[in-house]
Amino acid sequence: MLFGKFNVSSQVFYKTQKSFALVNLKPLLPGHVLVCPIRVIPRVHDLDPEEVADFYATVHRVAGVIERVYKADGMQIVIQDGPCAGQSVYHVHCHIIPRHINDLPNVDDLYTKLNSPDANLTLQFELQRDAYYSSSRSNIAPDADRKPRSPEEMAEEAQFLAGYFV
Repeated sequence: MLFGKFNVSSQVFYKTQKSFALVNLKPLLPGHVLVCPIRVIPRVHDLDPEEVADFYATVHRVAGVIERVYKADGMQIVIQDGPCAGQSVYHVHCHIIPRHINDLPNVDDLYTKLNSPDANLTLQFELQRDAYYSSSRSNIAPDADRKPRSPEEMAEEAQFLAGYFV
């Protein structure tokens, strides 16, 4: 499975005919996952009607499971559609983020984190790839709040979550 130009097969925990859900490389909060159409397309308006129905049905199903698994008090469901909206990987995707009372000082702090340079998923995937090929993680700038997870960590979480979709 591709997320933009990145192979994320080991991160996928749920798949339908036209969509898939994957764990996040750098989750903003525990349980932060993504839903994408299988076809790599940049914008929501590029989805065909069948993809729209499947994509939003998948968002609905995944959000329900994530809310239950992470015992969330609420859910942040966000699509950044286009560069000026903060989209960093040009493949339609929906962020599903479980929220808890007082998980951040201000409820809207999540949007600041979502739009930070550190949340740029293309950059983070490229840094991870470069680190993997150079066998050195020194290329990755330290991040006190969120560190990139290893492919093994993400695969483990994907397998855990897949068990809720049987």
